[in-house]
Amino acid sequence: MFGLTGKKALVTGSTQGIGLAVAKLLAGQGATVFVHGATSLEKCRRACEEVPGGIPVLADLGEPDCADTLYRQTGDVDILVLNASVQYKTGWNEITYEAFRRQTDVNFGSSLALMQVYVPHMQKQAWGRIVTVGSVNQYKQHPDLAVYAATKSAQLNLAENMARQLAPFGITVNNIAPGVIDTPRNSAALSDETYRAAVMQKIPCGYAGEPEDIAPAVLLLCSEEGRYITGADIPIDGGMRL
Repeated sequence: MFGLTGKKALVTGSTQGIGLAVAKLLAGQGATVFVHGATSLEKCRRACEEVPGGIPVLADLGEPDCADTLYRQTGDVDILVLNASVQYKTGWNEITYEAFRRQTDVNFGSSLALMQVYVPHMQKQAWGRIVTVGSVNQYKQHPDLAVYAATKSAQLNLAENMARQLAPFGITVNNIAPGVIDTPRNSAALSDETYRAAVMQKIPCGYAGEPEDIAPAVLLLCSEEGRYITGADIPIDGGMRL
């Protein structure tokens, strides 16, 4: 079950954290996986050491030509996992235009651009899988993540819109919404025991998740076994949204 032999997958933001866990699992099921990073090809290559058969690719998703830059390196793919994002924690009245644009361009704008480039092949072959990676902040508002949360909500809306339009072509589009996951992005904050304890109190399961808690859901959505799931938003957050 869940075999992906013969499939090609692009996982954005896959040099660490959730993206790397997803890349490893998809590759373990037989997919050829493009491991994407934004600034360091060497970091991509190091990540590929953990991804069987992984192929490093580089593109800054905040740039207008990011989709074309990636496509030149990957060619057509069957599976597109839109995991990369940037996050700036700041009060709403301190958000700069540059920080606003960077988050909207990377977290939301690139999702549309990548779909526009990669979906035509999926339509032609009548098979494709797209998974967007959202956030618990779609439901739980954080006072310092106003723009980040808004971009994730926008990405979810786009995924639902595309799911309806692409279903007749055999393409599924789904969103997953991780909660507090112990990744490099969160390591500094979670290392503060007082802060960590306060956050854990908000999670019914009582602990932070691991990247490996997220990857299996992505595998299901990318597999033939997940063919009848589209337009779904799947929280993986230990109940934090409740």
